[in-house]
Amino acid sequence: MNAAVGNWLVVRARLLDQPVRAGEIVEVPHPDGSPPYVVRWQGDEHTSVVFPGADAVVAPGPPPAVPAS
Repeated sequence: MNAAVGNWLVVRARLLDQPVRAGEIVEVPHPDGSPPYVVRWQGDEHTSVVFPGADAVVAPGPPPAVPAS
């Protein structure tokens, strides 16, 4: 998985009734774009360091259900 600042990390819910979680990638410490990433999550604006799992994808923009800030 590779990302750049400004991409979005989208984490799919493990259960059908849970929402998708998405956040803007605000820092990529490695020059090759590999994890971990610093992500500012939509909704609560919480920032955290993330090592994405198999349920996550990097997207060029926010998913349609998540409004951009």
